[in-house]
Amino acid sequence: MENTVKLCFIAPLFLLLGILPLAFAGHDYSEALSKSILFFEAQRSGYLPRNQRVQWRGNSGLNDGKPSGVDLTGGYYDAGDNVKFGLPMAFTVTMMSWSIIEYGGQMAASGELSHAMDAIKWGTDYLIKAHPQPNVLYGEVGDGNTDHYCWQRPEDMTTSRAAYRIDPSNPGSDLAAETAAAMAAASIVFRRYDSAYSNELLDHAYQLFEFADKYRGKYDSSITVAQKYYRSVSGYADELLWAAAWLYKATNNQFYLNYLGNNGDALGGTGWAMTEFGWDVKYAGVQTLVAKFLMQGKGGRYTGEFQQYQQKAEAFMCSCMGKGNQNVQRTPGGLIFRQRWNNMQFVTSASFLLTVYSDYLASAGKSLKCASGYVSPSEMLSFAKSQVDYILGDNPRATSYMVGYGNNYPRQVHHRGSSIVSIKVDPSFVSCRGGYATWFSRKASDPNVLTGAIVGGPDAYDNFADQRDNYEQTEPATYNNAPILGVLARLHGGQGVYNQLLPVAQPKPVPHPKLTPTPASSSNPITVEQRMTDSWLNHGRTYHRYSTIVTNKSDKTVKNLKISISKLYGPLWGLTKFGDSYTFPAWTNSLPAGKSIEFVYIHSASPANVLVSSYTFA
Repeated sequence: MENTVKLCFIAPLFLLLGILPLAFAGHDYSEALSKSILFFEAQRSGYLPRNQRVQWRGNSGLNDGKPSGVDLTGGYYDAGDNVKFGLPMAFTVTMMSWSIIEYGGQMAASGELSHAMDAIKWGTDYLIKAHPQPNVLYGEVGDGNTDHYCWQRPEDMTTSRAAYRIDPSNPGSDLAAETAAAMAAASIVFRRYDSAYSNELLDHAYQLFEFADKYRGKYDSSITVAQKYYRSVSGYADELLWAAAWLYKATNNQFYLNYLGNNGDALGGTGWAMTEFGWDVKYAGVQTLVAKFLMQGKGGRYTGEFQQYQQKAEAFMCSCMGKGNQNVQRTPGGLIFRQRWNNMQFVTSASFLLTVYSDYLASAGKSLKCASGYVSPSEMLSFAKSQVDYILGDNPRATSYMVGYGNNYPRQVHHRGSSIVSIKVDPSFVSCRGGYATWFSRKASDPNVLTGAIVGGPDAYDNFADQRDNYEQTEPATYNNAPILGVLARLHGGQGVYNQLLPVAQPKPVPHPKLTPTPASSSNPITVEQRMTDSWLNHGRTYHRYSTIVTNKSDKTVKNLKISISKLYGPLWGLTKFGDSYTFPAWTNSLPAGKSIEFVYIHSASPANVLVSSYTFA
């Protein structure tokens, strides 16, 4: 990021019922989703994994944290520079997690869920390292001033890699609370797939929230080098509420719901009606989450307070759509416009909030009440779609602001790594100022395509200059991409029947589960057992959640497993679609002797027919 940042927009929550593979017409949202996730691999710091798909990148920042006696390798560079800023990185992780929590089923249908989860884990692995003690959190590695003086690819960095931290003597409630929110949100994503890792994330979230709440202060007063780049204009009150909302979402612990109810007035949750939401300003996101809790019937004695949260959330939605008392500016081409520097961060975040809230309202059978009248959920979703379509090329310039999508997209991106020849192609050292002279000043296309990156975008009149030195318009950022993952997954999923209010994140088991063994001979070494773990009534229809356990009872490892499933009328998690059947999930390719795998699905019918159709022994 190349300048002082202001405020932002952003995002919401969970579950689908019945995915129809009908994409909205006009754009290939599945392709856009794939590319938007791929961008995060280009932003990786540290030792790159063997399955790294962005091949022009190499290892970088391998000594990060060593002078401070801590391992701070890994994580993400925030934008076109080589600094790791903790606040926007944590917010990026929170938003990627929220995208999966809401629309993970659609991502799985696109074959992108495992890639999205990898992107989250790359961030959370780093955040765990950055939190070595309960009341210590490292919030920045590298210095923006020295970094911006140089134009070097990450693999050649000669700039300062100093590490900056907060602690009880140097507090940073906004940074600690946002990191707690990221850990809590990510714990929901991994709960079904890696319970130990999920619990580890929750432990960090608990500690970070307590640290943030007990030792209050703005992080940029402690990490002053961040002030020019990610200044905490909104303070820390919004992050404290944000973290509490995510911890309640992740744990159902009444303590955090009480915190939201008791502190909504003092910390601004019930008072601030915002027109933006993002890495600095979290109020609209908190208010959207609390509105969901309210619509789920969880308000209890705080119903009155939560209704005030909801009113402010809906004020945000109305302002974005131009139907409120204080409306957001739009360009002549219809794009939400907040500021000339990296305006797209506001567009993607607002689009995500509108998308999830439209699904919340549709689930509750309600409409949005604005100053200009009622707005239907479908109208809200259509507006969010119009913003995404603008990004993908439906605009006066016919330019895609996602690099690598379409035929006409930015070719001179303000990004050090993409603008300098790959170290794998030419390992010659690129010096600090030499990079400016040789590569920054080139009037040619980038040697490396930064696929999937969403750049800053056009000005207030839809004008855009594809020039590397035009950082206000051509620099990308991780927090531009994170919110759009969920919107793209939702748009690709089509106009199915969704219910985002159903409690699938952590369902309560039925006291006496119904067992449905697979029809098979007693000699079958692969067994399947199903059980109904939850049921609920929605709009007069009863839905069931089924857990299915596939167990290898042989003494050999099973490979090439194929599972046939018929009479399935809803979404499924935990397997990979393979033609007309299913196979192992993305995180494994075998089933050792005596081990089991679990997958779940939801529909309003009796258990599906699940059969093991083929397999081999290793």
